[in-house]
Amino acid sequence: MIVLALDTALDACSVAIVGGDAKLADLSERMQRGQAERLAPMAREAATQAGVAFSALDRIAVTTGPGSFTGVRVGLSFARALALAIAKPCVGVSTLEALALQDGEEGLRAGLIETPGAAYCALYDNGAPLIAPRAIAHGEHEPLLREAARGRPVTLTGANVIVNAIELARRASRLDRQLYAPDPLYLRAPHVTLPA
Repeated sequence: MIVLALDTALDACSVAIVGGDAKLADLSERMQRGQAERLAPMAREAATQAGVAFSALDRIAVTTGPGSFTGVRVGLSFARALALAIAKPCVGVSTLEALALQDGEEGLRAGLIETPGAAYCALYDNGAPLIAPRAIAHGEHEPLLREAARGRPVTLTGANVIVNAIELARRASRLDRQLYAPDPLYLRAPHVTLPA
C-alpha cells in the first residue's frame, strides 16, 4: 500500500510517502506560518522524489488536530481535496495519537501538546486509547498520567517534537478508515464567535 501522510497541525509542514514499510519520500520544514503556501509544492516534490504519481496512491493520511486552527484546516482541506480528486480514501489521525505512537505502540504512550494558550493530552495502552485526546490545564498531564498509569512507566512525546510523517504513513496503512474520519479535532471553543 502506498500512503501519503501530511501534517500541518503544529510548528512544521511535513509530507511523507511510504510503500509498505519502505520510506519513499520524507520532507519536513519547521514553520509556524506558511503551511498553506508550502504544502502542495512539498507534496508534489515528495511524489517526484518517490517516483509515484498521485493517482498511484492507495491512501492519504492527515493529522486532524489539536493544533493551530489554520494549520489543521490547511492539512485537512488539502488531504480531502486530493483524496476526492484521485478517488482514494483519506484517514484522519489526531495529532496527539500521531505523536504518542510514532515510536511504537507497546506499553503506555502519551502525547502532549502545550502552547501558550492551551494544553492537550492523550494516553494509549498498546495502541488503544486509555485517555482520549482532551484539553487540559498546563501541568495537569503529570497527575492525570500518573493516576491512569497506576505505577506503570509511561513514554511521553511532546514539547517541541514534530509529527513523524513517515511513521504516520506507516501506521495509517493499517488503520480502519471507518474509525479514522478526516474531521477536525479542535478540543477547545473558538476565540471569536459571531453574534446570533
